[in-house]
Amino acid sequence: MSDIDISQSPFPASPVVPELFDGSKVISFRCHKDIKCFNACCSNIDISLTPYDIIRLKNRLGMNSDEFLLNYSFPYEMEREGMAGVKFKPVENGTACQFMVDEGCSVYEDRPTACRYYPVGLVSQRKQDEYVDRTAFAVVKEPHCMGHLEDRKLTIDEYRQEQGLEEYDKYGHGWRQLILKKKSTGPAVGKPSKRSLQLFFMACYDIDRFRLFINSDGFKSSFDVSEEEYATFEKDDVALLEFSYRFLKQVLFAEETIAMRDGALDARIGRTDKSLEELQAERERKGGDAPDIEPVDIA
Repeated sequence: MSDIDISQSPFPASPVVPELFDGSKVISFRCHKDIKCFNACCSNIDISLTPYDIIRLKNRLGMNSDEFLLNYSFPYEMEREGMAGVKFKPVENGTACQFMVDEGCSVYEDRPTACRYYPVGLVSQRKQDEYVDRTAFAVVKEPHCMGHLEDRKLTIDEYRQEQGLEEYDKYGHGWRQLILKKKSTGPAVGKPSKRSLQLFFMACYDIDRFRLFINSDGFKSSFDVSEEEYATFEKDDVALLEFSYRFLKQVLFAEETIAMRDGALDARIGRTDKSLEELQAERERKGGDAPDIEPVDIA
């Protein structure tokens, strides 16, 4: 029995497992401004965001990650009482993407993974008795999409390369591994604590707040991270994201991916300068949807 994550697929809510292909599958597809259905897919969105998507978009917009989350996203449960995902928030009182304009996507160079893949879906699988995940692809044909009628054939791998997905898949891989491992291990690792789930949300999606978290005195006294690494994390969001995946493996699955300082197992990680509780209150004051979060301190 396989656990399947289709969060990068055009049909994330579907209970039906689609027909799967490898990268050599030939498809007929082209999207361009003169096609009859142009912007139709952006008019009714259901787009899940990866952690790397958020980094690209918040940096393009000149925002901190918490600002981006508040203004452009809302959380959802990827599984009941489990890890949270983040979706694009559409325009107020509508279903269209906030970045859709007449000319197309106003953030096209930094568009999310799901937008780049469409109409292909990335499907990650892991069997319960395996320690590696497998990747396959699915193709969806929605009635409104005329791109499939275009006389242009290419393989899925060629399409992925054309859409710049190598980088997006690379930096989303650690996130998908965390999700798949949680699903494949099931009750073997127990139910994650509320604080662990809160930490997962912060470390994956709110990267600027995670940066504050690892710079706290409590964290530094617990984990043996070099000053050179800290200097890198200060200026490189992607390096910090890769570190966050390592840290979450340690928190969620007890894998020692980061060395602990002597005596640190009995220490507690201090709160960030601005607590997650304050962030929750701020979001509620501004009317944004937000997960039920509290300050995080891990024993």
